Amino acid sequence: MITPRNIARHELVGLNGRVVESSDTSHVGIRGRVVEETACTLTFAVEDGGEKTVPKKYTVFEFDLPDAETVRVDGEAIEARPAERVTGV
Repeated sequence: MITPRNIARHELVGLNGRVVESSDTSHVGIRGRVVEETACTLTFAVEDGGEKTVPKKYTVFEFDLPDAETVRVDGEAIEARPAERVTGV
């Protein structure tokens, strides 16, 4: 089960999230469902039907967990390839 304590070791694709802080202020406020993740970026499906890709570095995200809890995550804590982060390699 995904929790605030273990979110950095879980798959983020499928979660709803938003950018709450970023060194690039044009990214602040981007929100939607995570549809793709790389070592350095998250891609969100946004309301207008498009996609927005945001770097993890220098960015703080909030994610809505399945139990309706919201968790804030520093992008640098999840900056790794998803398979490596999830398995702890």
